Amino acid sequence: MSLAQRAEIALPRLTGWYGALTALGFGLAGLAALFASEIGAAVSTWDRSSAYGHCWLVLPIAIWLAWTRRDRLAGLSPEPLPMAGLLALGGAVAWLVMERLGVMEARQFAALGIVWVLVLATLGWRIVVAMAAPLAYLIFLVPFGEFATPWLQNITLEMILFGLRLLGIPHHADGLVIEIPEGTFLVAEACAGLRFLIAAVAFGALYALSMFRDTWRRLVVLLLAVLVPLVANGIRAFAIVLMGHHMGSAEAAAADHLVYGWIFFSAVMILLILAGLPFRQDGTPEARASAVASPPPTRSRLAAATLLTLGLAAVGPVTASALDASVPAPQHEPAHLAAPPGCVAQGTALNCAGATVTASLIVFAPASNWSAVSGMRRQAAGTDDEALIFDVTGPGMRWQVRQGRTSPGAARAAVVGVAAWLDGAPAGDGLRIRATQAWNALLGHGGRPVLAVVELVPSSNGDGARDRRIIQSVLTEQQVGLAQAAATRSRN
Repeated sequence: MSLAQRAEIALPRLTGWYGALTALGFGLAGLAALFASEIGAAVSTWDRSSAYGHCWLVLPIAIWLAWTRRDRLAGLSPEPLPMAGLLALGGAVAWLVMERLGVMEARQFAALGIVWVLVLATLGWRIVVAMAAPLAYLIFLVPFGEFATPWLQNITLEMILFGLRLLGIPHHADGLVIEIPEGTFLVAEACAGLRFLIAAVAFGALYALSMFRDTWRRLVVLLLAVLVPLVANGIRAFAIVLMGHHMGSAEAAAADHLVYGWIFFSAVMILLILAGLPFRQDGTPEARASAVASPPPTRSRLAAATLLTLGLAAVGPVTASALDASVPAPQHEPAHLAAPPGCVAQGTALNCAGATVTASLIVFAPASNWSAVSGMRRQAAGTDDEALIFDVTGPGMRWQVRQGRTSPGAARAAVVGVAAWLDGAPAGDGLRIRATQAWNALLGHGGRPVLAVVELVPSSNGDGARDRRIIQSVLTEQQVGLAQAAATRSRN
């Protein structure tokens, strides 16, 4: 075949790629505008949480995976599937349901699913199959897994207690607080191992896609990427407590514990990599798709695929905006606190051994989305993943308390207790209560969500244990006062 003949074949195919990629680019820009809040929430999480710092690398890694698989595209041309854009309606409905339930991670997954639909509609199924690995790796752009933190904390706690019992070290556990003669250790969110687990799974997926071809080998790598960090984190946490026992100081052992953790985690991952090297298959050539002769995609088909996907994707955000348009902003009201023994009332605040305790009620409109309630709860409590979290419960109330950690010389963080009520009853943050409020808001009946926030600002010479005792005594005393007022305000 002459050079001119090859050029005649290649030019339409190249022109087809330009048109398809241009349509895909316009489509992605439109989806970015529609789901800007999901993108913003993800980027904010990557920035503030050390558990998701690796997410900044996901897009470059996906691009690299696509580049290493570029040979799969040889002989393939974009084949737009406008009717595949109908799948975006399912993604939009799923997004709307999750938006009403206030589950940001699920909203982000739905938005990512619509991105996949757009790629399928504009480029065709052959190219999607050829680039399945980099497209699937984009799932790690979503900062998921935070819901597992309490479960991971309990696993870490049980492993520490097992080690202490095994070695006969005297100890006492009160929730997530472990006391040994040499000091106190807190199994905070950062100690749960979520940051190690999520990073290990993301790395394990990359390792599996790069080094192996068999599906079962890839699944084994992913399974190990889950199990190994769980066990390694428990060993790391117990080692810190053991160091405190032998050093005679819990504070000295806990200093830079995250640095020790990353060093230990890196060593474990290196061992896992070395264990997998004898079974690598990256030298095995991958199957390539056979060349398919197809005419260049027409502008009308590309436009139809892009516009249909965007139009159906917009159903969710447009509907949500219409539902929220008439919902007023929540009202912030100062609240009085009942004074427990040892505390003195000073206006609406309490003075408890030099610590100042204040309270407020945040009253939402009956038609409010629970995502607004959940977002306000996080804003009030803070997002420090080094914090200790514990519950204070009683008849008619269910408080979640977050006590931040401090470093020497830094201002001590406040201790914040947050509780919610709906329809006169305590409300958690699970799917059941979210679904109840979504249904209430849709039908226009039921009560209104109410948040109560109690904040303790410690004295200059306060200590963590005393602050916990103060906040527990204050919250327990609110069974009749603040809790009753919040329950009353939550009835429509």
